Amino acid sequence: MKFSKLFLVALSVSLFVSCSNDDNNNNDDTPKGVYDNGFFILNEGTTKGTVSFSSDDLTSSTKDIYAAANGTDVLGKFVQNIFFSGDNAYIISGGANNITVVNRYTFKLITKIETGLKNPRYGVVKDGKAYVTNANTYSYENAATGDTDDYVAIINLATNTYESKIDLNTTANRVVLKDGKLYITDSYSDKLSIVDIATKKLDTPVQIGKTGDCIEEENGILYILKGGYGNSSGLVKVKITDKTFTEFAFPESLKEAGFMDVNDSKIYYTVGSAVYVINTNATAPSTTPLLTSAATNIYGFAVKNNRIYVAQGNFKADGTAYVYNLTGALQKEIATGIGSNGFYFND
Repeated sequence: MKFSKLFLVALSVSLFVSCSNDDNNNNDDTPKGVYDNGFFILNEGTTKGTVSFSSDDLTSSTKDIYAAANGTDVLGKFVQNIFFSGDNAYIISGGANNITVVNRYTFKLITKIETGLKNPRYGVVKDGKAYVTNANTYSYENAATGDTDDYVAIINLATNTYESKIDLNTTANRVVLKDGKLYITDSYSDKLSIVDIATKKLDTPVQIGKTGDCIEEENGILYILKGGYGNSSGLVKVKITDKTFTEFAFPESLKEAGFMDVNDSKIYYTVGSAVYVINTNATAPSTTPLLTSAATNIYGFAVKNNRIYVAQGNFKADGTAYVYNLTGALQKEIATGIGSNGFYFND
């Protein structure tokens, strides 16, 4: 893993931050706790991370729900990702090498997973197991192995313990799960890594070229956004069934694309403070913004429930999240913590 990647994460100019983050739906309309029927905003922090919450109707919000629920206990620094299983939420702290387990409706602490993790990044869940990408060492620490020692940690969610790992032999960051396989990207890798979770073996990767990181899946197609700090932008579409892919480049005016979400057969992506949208079958990007956000440094992004969610990446003071409708009209501003990097929906 390149040193520059760690540097960018720490200083709030990472190549990509948070793609969309959906959870499993609950058909019971009765709230299970104060944090049901709303969404979490993850704040990466500098010395410690925090989590903010807003109700779905945008009428109420709380800036630091972990502190409200757990007093003096703190999340580790560089809080990176949240994933869900049952009534639990799992909060990955990359700088602390741990995963904090809380009740997703009360945010009360259950336990912390503190073994088997080294610079953990993102997680997904399948059949009682969590699969968490780990950057492991960085090339500035060990030039010989820093770009080849990344792995997937397997966590038993019944016991909240580390079980084993799958070595990837490349760098790894984001991960999506589809039909029993992990699809893993990293902007410093030129390949889409594929892991069969049944065999715990690597499949043949797809050579997509470097700078692809943000990844989403819809209807059997993987969408991978290329770009990031200092790079040209583009979009790769990988057909899961046969691993064939197509790609189109963005014009120079759309250099350094940052974030992407795929929702209802539309691809939403950001460049600078602007949000663009195209159909999933498009063969060229849109150069006309759907909206230009008040967030001058977008650090978190999602599209869900007929809304567009944008977070301001401020690492010197508390930040702000902005909620827009699908036509680009601002609906709400929400006070958040330092380095807001993702939205996670709890309904």
